[in-house]
Amino acid sequence: MSTFVFKNRNSMFTPVSNVFIENYMHAARGEFVKVYLLGLKYCVSGEPGVASQIMASSLHLLETDVLNAWTYWSDAGVIKMIPMDNMGNFSIQFIDLDEPAEMKPQDINLLEELDNSSIKGMLQDIEKLLSRPLSSSEMEMYISWQKEFNFSPEIILLLIQYCASKDKTDSRYIEKTALSWFDAKIKNMDDAQAFITKHEDKWVKIRKILKYLGVRDAEVMKPQEDLIVKWLYTYNFSLDIIFRACNICFERINKADFKYIDGILASWSKEGIKTLEDVEKKDIRKGQGKGSYKNIPAAQKQPEGKFNNFEHRDYDYDDLEKKLLGWDTDD
Repeated sequence: MSTFVFKNRNSMFTPVSNVFIENYMHAARGEFVKVYLLGLKYCVSGEPGVASQIMASSLHLLETDVLNAWTYWSDAGVIKMIPMDNMGNFSIQFIDLDEPAEMKPQDINLLEELDNSSIKGMLQDIEKLLSRPLSSSEMEMYISWQKEFNFSPEIILLLIQYCASKDKTDSRYIEKTALSWFDAKIKNMDDAQAFITKHEDKWVKIRKILKYLGVRDAEVMKPQEDLIVKWLYTYNFSLDIIFRACNICFERINKADFKYIDGILASWSKEGIKTLEDVEKKDIRKGQGKGSYKNIPAAQKQPEGKFNNFEHRDYDYDDLEKKLLGWDTDD
């Protein structure tokens, strides 16, 4: 269970920004909007904090829905979600949603730009991809990318299509993606396709790990995603090594715990372990040879939270009964 602490001011009503309604609400799932509005109400009414369990109960949602909602709004840039400790508690700060300066490019005459048939066609295609009309500030933002980022209309449309394929159609997320493409020095369609392929390859691996852990994509939060990225690209571990760490976690605590798995992998990284053979050698050095869970062939292990690897023990129940009743002692 998590607790969310709000930076608030006391008020008898809950003001909702028109910017939120026009630019963010339409692209979000209904339960995410519910969480945002209830959280905003807590914030402005002077509530110092609320547990995720209480929010979930009030809205008839799961706790994971509440956590995923805050992560979504954090990614969208409408709140700041700051971890307070290692226990899953966060500080939630609602951002003033007056039109951000970066969405108001200077020196753009929208009426004049719309006389350009290629720009007008690009904006119409963007509206089709997003399945909604664009605000004037969004139009100015997309037009500005041609000048500031040197993006061609084809690259801009590919970027929008990529975001829409991920069900991320709010302008703040799209803008963050454009900035990441600019930082990656994308200059043409080949660069853009290569960038997408690399990013999607990363997510293919992430999804395989989530499936192995029995976790759905929609349930993973940003801190958990960051841990998986660290396993793959900071520690540079293969999927086989990560799966082995998952198996050890399952055996020891009977559940998928990201922080526990991260502890195992962090230890292996410090010890220079890179392969399954290195793991086996480590087990042998610690005296965990034959009979160790870690030496069971992978095909015999049960992934995705299935625990069928415990050794069956035979008991003499008659003898146990005598001992419990005190009949095993001579009078």
